Amino acid sequence: MPDRSARPLVDPSSPLLFVINAASGRAADDEVREAIESALAAADRRGELLFCEPAQLQHQAATAAARAVALRTAVVGVGGDGTLNAVAQAAHDAGAAMGVVPKGTFNYFARTHGIPTDLAEATAALLVAQPRAVQVAGLNRRVFLVNASLGLYPDLLEDREAYKQRFGRSRLVALGSAMATLLHAQRRLRLRIDGPGPSRAVRTLTLFVGNNRLQLEQFGMLPDHETQPGHIMAVMLKPIGTLAMLGLMLRGAMGSLGEAQSIEHFEFERMVVTPSRLYGRRRVKVAFDGEVAWMSAPLVFEVLARPLWLMKAAPGASA
Repeated sequence: MPDRSARPLVDPSSPLLFVINAASGRAADDEVREAIESALAAADRRGELLFCEPAQLQHQAATAAARAVALRTAVVGVGGDGTLNAVAQAAHDAGAAMGVVPKGTFNYFARTHGIPTDLAEATAALLVAQPRAVQVAGLNRRVFLVNASLGLYPDLLEDREAYKQRFGRSRLVALGSAMATLLHAQRRLRLRIDGPGPSRAVRTLTLFVGNNRLQLEQFGMLPDHETQPGHIMAVMLKPIGTLAMLGLMLRGAMGSLGEAQSIEHFEFERMVVTPSRLYGRRRVKVAFDGEVAWMSAPLVFEVLARPLWLMKAAPGASA
């Protein structure tokens, strides 16, 4: 059995395995195929393009990650946050090298690690990259690259998807959905938090855990310093009224959430969260990297001991 904590070997003569979410439609798939194949041909490199439907994404990613280890190559996630999360989970489990060709809206993970957001440029950068250890976090051992949360934020993601299905995909629709969700936020969470420090009970509208410097900076949560290596950041929103919520939305737009009195934030390595009221249920609705799921309580947020081996080009490297 291979040592999943060791730096994986990547043989340039082996084909890169691109896992591609085919949910965007035929025209978008053709654009992805052309950009990747052109970049591969220009560098005289080989690759396999593995298109799959969303329902098959996790299985395809796991299969490709296992093959990547056997072939001494990298499995490459092509898509938005959900696709990258599925490929990262598979790569982390298998100890495989992972490449990223971003195709999302915000691309926080790619931008944090200096990966171009253009399809062809990201593929070209991948061809001169080497596996480098990067920190990943876990929620009940489920990998997340950017953030994980419970409470208001998962509700916001679900409402945003419903709005998109009804009114179409646009930034304006997403903004309108977010405003409607925030202004009608009523559900209060009662949580027991163990770590860091002594156990305590809290009431909050949402618990958000960030593992991405760019997103935390955008929210204004890192005004003076970055999170310490080996730490992630928790952000809690205290129960507030409608007028206060409007003010908080304005602070968020201006990147100054960290200054709001209704916001508490702190860094940690490991934290156990137990909801005090589940109303007969044993599972909690959570979100991680834009995906919504149900998980069993208690919820364990932590920095995972093993890194993710991300394909990153050295500064100044070119294809």
